[in-house]
Order: sequence, then structure tokens, then C-alpha cells
Amino acid sequence: MQSGLAESKLPLVVDLDGTLIKTKLLFELANQYLISKPLHFFKMAYWFLKGKKALKHHLNKISIDISMLPYNQKLLDWIKTQKNEKGRKIILATANHFSLAEQVAAYHKLFDEVFGTDSNTNLKAEKKRDFLVGKYGEGGYDYVGGSVADLLVWESAANAVVISNNKTLIKKIQQYNNCVSVFSSDKPAVLFALLKLLRPHQWLKNLLVMLPLFAAQLYCNEAKLISAIMAFVMFSLTASSVYVLNDLIDLNNDRRHERKRCRPFASGNLSIVIGWIIWPLLLLSSFGLTYFMLPVSFLITLAVYFLLTFAYSLKLKQIAVLDVLTLAGLYTMRIIAGTTAIAVSFSFWLLTFAMFVFFSLALIKRFSELKAAQVKDKEGLLPGRGYYPGDLELVASLGAASGYISVLVLALYIQDNTALYLYHVPQLLWLACPLLLFWISFSWLIAHRGQMHDDPIVFAMKNPVSLIVACLFVGIFVLAKFI
Repeated sequence: MQSGLAESKLPLVVDLDGTLIKTKLLFELANQYLISKPLHFFKMAYWFLKGKKALKHHLNKISIDISMLPYNQKLLDWIKTQKNEKGRKIILATANHFSLAEQVAAYHKLFDEVFGTDSNTNLKAEKKRDFLVGKYGEGGYDYVGGSVADLLVWESAANAVVISNNKTLIKKIQQYNNCVSVFSSDKPAVLFALLKLLRPHQWLKNLLVMLPLFAAQLYCNEAKLISAIMAFVMFSLTASSVYVLNDLIDLNNDRRHERKRCRPFASGNLSIVIGWIIWPLLLLSSFGLTYFMLPVSFLITLAVYFLLTFAYSLKLKQIAVLDVLTLAGLYTMRIIAGTTAIAVSFSFWLLTFAMFVFFSLALIKRFSELKAAQVKDKEGLLPGRGYYPGDLELVASLGAASGYISVLVLALYIQDNTALYLYHVPQLLWLACPLLLFWISFSWLIAHRGQMHDDPIVFAMKNPVSLIVACLFVGIFVLAKFI
């Protein structure tokens, strides 16, 4: 930050949205309202049409945890220095409802006065300027803000403090005020935040839609191959829409999580409004392209996947055991989707194998969360989950048992007539059983050591040992086919 305010003794007026916090409080309230009452969307739209003052009045009734908001810590530290060392009077002035502003002020115990929107005035732009000029006089205060709406307020301030990386905005302020100091907003580029939001690395899981193509040994069929590739693309678009929606739904829990609090919405690095625009666009694009390019059965499978994921995000992930069954079902849905995309018969063996191995992987994911909670000596239910740290051993037992049953299913498949028909030397497939036993045991060992931080499938696709095992596994099936 520049040092233009080092000697100023004027009252320091601080805005809230995009300044003290990296997000907008109104968007936070609207998001929480829609998540808790999704059928009331049109009701909220009606409030908006009546004006922002009416919207703020109604949303003000929503309860929100002020302590979990993404605050600009560097700015907070600087304000504390101005108050404690310089003896300056600190004022919070925001267009948010007065009662919310009071909650923020009470939490920080930093502000001498608090002003906000009430039933008569929406304290924003020129109305905020007129209010501050009327109270402190023209040039009688310094102002800290971060948006274009604050331009008129900066114009009437003695010194301007800007919380932004926007060079265009900073130049505009300098046209009105020669004493401009700048704080970085500490936000990454929007494109980078969007990329993080869509989680393209998670698309690796969607390669499972290709599995039926290879299981049916139709990889040389050009039409089937193109259909499988298109299925992968459509599933990835849908999955990204689900990730965005899940981040909106799970916003409060993410802010309490050691790693997830860095996600774009939880950290305040991306506007919540962008999320509510992007997820339906991705979903509509996926469904629209699917309708014209792939079988209707694939579209139905995709719709079921989305609805199941939505139910999981809203409620199912909070119910013990049912949550991991749902996760295993979502993995298996990818194989079902791949089967419908290339229009082949469902494989009893493939789906049975998938059910047990994915149930084991889903339990690894939950085990890792419980392990992290146990290491930190946390008690009680995990936030947003249906498990206690004491459930750790039971989860491990269920997961390992399910994984080993998948090996049994593979062994039974090798003795089935299907394997005898598809492979020249099916006896070679027995080598795949100890490999699978090793990998399942290895994955659980990594999780037990607290080193499984990714989704297990994503971990497998990045872990060298898992990749070697995968290559050997595929190599065994290739040799059994072509020897």
C-alpha cells in the first residue's frame, strides 16, 4: 500500500462489500435464502423488482455467520493500526442493512460508529456521499472502498483508499482525488478463479464413461469411439455444473474446512452471482448438445446423475452410509452413461465389480475426512456430514471389505463364459487379482497415514504407484486378448 495516509487524523470511513469483506453481503444472503428455500426463487425475484431496499429488508431476516465471511485481513490489520496507534475514529458505512452492519461491527469491536441502509434510505453512491458530507463536511473524512459505486464518495473525501487491482478504476479515482492509496484486493485473475471453480482435473473421473467401450472391445469401431468421446465431454460439462452448484450449496461448510475454504466462492475470490449464472448455462449446454448428438437413453442417464448429485449436495451427504452409497452410485453412473452412449448391453460383471470397488473408494474419501478430524482432536459430527471421528474404524472395515469383494467378483468373472469368449488366454487374467488386491490395500494404507487428500480416483490418476499398477492391469488384459 502507498503511504499517503500516514499522517491523516481525519475519521476513517470504511465500506463493507468488496472492501472489508471480499464478497457482497447481499449476495451471501440471497444465496443462503435460495439454498434453504429453492422454491422461493420467484418470491425473491419479486422483492428485487420492488427495489434493492425492499430486497435488503426481506433478506435481512436470514441468519448468517458473520465470523465466517472472507475478510480482507491485510486491510483489517491496517485499520487496527490506524485506530490503536494513530488514535483515529473508525466508521463502518455500508449499503447493507444497518442490522447486518452492526453484527459485523460487534464481531470486530473496531468501529466507533456504524451506518447502513434502513427503511428510508439505501446508503449507496450519492446518498452515502450526501450522508457523510452532511455528518463530517466536504473533505472531512477519509474513505476506504472498492467499487465504481464509491466514486462520488471518494470525490468528497480528503483521502481515498482503494481496495482493488483494477487499474481503470484507480485512474478514475485519481481524476477526482489526488491523495489515493491502494490496497490489493488479494484476488486472483477471474479466468484463473473460473478454472479452479470448474475443476477440470476432476474430469479424469469421467474417463470411466469410456470403460464400457473397452470392456466390450469396440475401440476399433469409429462411430462407437466418437460417441464415447462425446459422452465424456457432455459428462464433464454436467459435472462442472454440479461442482459449481455444490460450492454454492456448501459455502458455509467449505469456509470451516481447512482446504475447501480456498475455493473461489468460499474465499470470496469469485462472485456468487457468477456461480448462479454459470451452473445452469453449463447444464443447459450439456443437455442441449446431448439431445442432438447422443441417444436419448444417455440424456436420461445424465439427468438422473445430475438429480442424484443435487440430492447428495442438499441432503444425502449428511446421512451416514447413504452418502457413500450415493457416491458409489455416482461413480457407477458414469459406466452406465458410457454403456448407453455406445448402445451396448449392460455388463452384469462390470456393474457388479464397479458397485463394490466404488463403494470402497467412497469410504476412503470419508475415512480421510474422519482421519483429519481425529488428528486435530475434533469431536462431534463432521460439519455437513453424518459421521463422528469415532466411526473411523468401522468405516475402514466396511471399505476394505467392499474392496476385497470386488477382487472376488473379478475372479468369478474370469471363470465365466463371457471371459472365455472374449479372451484367447483368459487364465492370464488371474494375474490381475493380486494386482487389484495390492492396489486396494495400498490405497487404504495411504488413507490410514492421512496422505489421501484428493478424490481417490483423481489420486490414483496422479499417483506413480497407482499408474504403474493401472498399466500392468491393462497390459494383462491386452496379453490375454491377443496372445
